[in-house]
Amino acid sequence: MEETRTPTLILASTSPRRKELLASLQLPFEVVPSHADESVQAGWSPEKIVETLALRKADAVAQAVREQYDNALIIGSDTIVVLDGKVLGKPDNVEDAVRMITSLQGRTHRVFTGVACIHTGNDGQRVGFRETAVTMKPLDAKTIAAYVETGEPADKAGAYAIQGLGATLIEGIQGCYFNVVGLPLSLLSDMLSGFGIRVLRP
Repeated sequence: MEETRTPTLILASTSPRRKELLASLQLPFEVVPSHADESVQAGWSPEKIVETLALRKADAVAQAVREQYDNALIIGSDTIVVLDGKVLGKPDNVEDAVRMITSLQGRTHRVFTGVACIHTGNDGQRVGFRETAVTMKPLDAKTIAAYVETGEPADKAGAYAIQGLGATLIEGIQGCYFNVVGLPLSLLSDMLSGFGIRVLRP
């Protein structure tokens, strides 16, 4: 009856935002940091970038814990912000954060998040992505500087956090909100059900 055991969920990320989102599904899980290489090739599409990196992160953790967990489901995720076909990562410094938000203000950009699940027992895997359009309000230089001074943009793709003070910069979104935060829960729940894990149990 080994195949009927519920897999141990492991989140391959130390992101507090992804941890909070996964916890909202009310499923027990563990956290194991992924130290996967996050370099990508020039010319890759946003979809390929996030799916490849999500899978790479999940696989790195799967390899690390396979001997300890023979029935675990590893969840990897990666989020990028794209404007005019250019990927905006995490800002290098305050000036870079100001530059990023200045380029985003008054315009609509796209946020892509890839999600990958790998089972340590049978190497089964699923990978997919979601895309959300985000429109930022027109902002003056003082407002941008004030936001950057809060420190919130420091480790965020695109230099803003929609779930924090960055919400005040956003005019609207089209698509999944949780995708912008970093983990599209609708997509993830569909993936989990494919491995026999149901968030809503009848």
